[in-house]
Amino acid sequence: MSDDDFHAAPVPDDGFHPDLRLTRLLPRGVVSARSLWRIRKLGALSTRLHRSRAVEEPVQPGVSVFVHGRTASAERKPALLWIHGGGLVIGNARLDEGFCSRVAEELGAVVASVEYRLAPDHPFPVPLEDCYAALRWLAQQPHVDAERIAIGGASAGGGLAAALALLARERGEVHPAFQLLVYPMLDDRTTLRTDVDENRLRMWNQDSNRLGWQSYLGPYRRPGQPDGVPELAAPARAEDLSGLPPAWIGVGTHDLFHDEDVDYAQRLRDAGVECEVHVVPGAYHGFDAIEQRAAVSQEFTRRQVEALARALGKAGAAGS
Repeated sequence: MSDDDFHAAPVPDDGFHPDLRLTRLLPRGVVSARSLWRIRKLGALSTRLHRSRAVEEPVQPGVSVFVHGRTASAERKPALLWIHGGGLVIGNARLDEGFCSRVAEELGAVVASVEYRLAPDHPFPVPLEDCYAALRWLAQQPHVDAERIAIGGASAGGGLAAALALLARERGEVHPAFQLLVYPMLDDRTTLRTDVDENRLRMWNQDSNRLGWQSYLGPYRRPGQPDGVPELAAPARAEDLSGLPPAWIGVGTHDLFHDEDVDYAQRLRDAGVECEVHVVPGAYHGFDAIEQRAAVSQEFTRRQVEALARALGKAGAAGS
């Protein structure tokens, strides 16, 4: 239950973790109104050129999942519904294929990565409802143990996973056993902060954040407004966090989402929800995906897999 900071090596004067050697080459933000459609086209091209190891399965019109670890065995397996990142405006279900494949192999689990529709073409609640449809689909599969389903995601996917936990609690049809929230995008009110040192940010800054939230909330809601933003759109706005599944939250100190993530973790604990927190000194947003071979990135990913193994194993024991 206690927080766990990575202190494998001293943080240098510039504040970035010494294992992360690309920091000086990376932009503070990637997505902007001008670059959004170009990034989408490049992502689509990359997807066409990449041969996926997963099996694509339709969920409903406009929504599919890429499944790893599915077998013909009659044994019911634990499962993970994974939700990709991309600020709610870019990305696709194959983005984290390496991680999904690893979880499926090491845990003997079924991992389904959901291809949800993106904002601004499809603002809230469409992406969240797409993820909920995928969760219901996964729980209905004959080879999946519905009592041992974790939900998780990175960045915007982590925010959607947190919202999905709230929605699943509200509807009571599927009961996730765990939520894995990797530097989740939780709070639209962060867009109003004026105390952020953007020199310490990489890959996702306030300009990107405003674009992502405005695209997701749609033309009739303004990010950061005092009211009118549903808690299912921005989970950090939820007043009641009780009864949610146990959580793991990981984030770097040089991530724009650091403060909102740590605050959400504490609020989960205050509501009686078990929450394990890992804060990585000097790590920027998405560091583990960009510098996968760095020791700090490998450790960060290892801890996620171990958290899933503990949670799904514990859920299985409780249900047996």
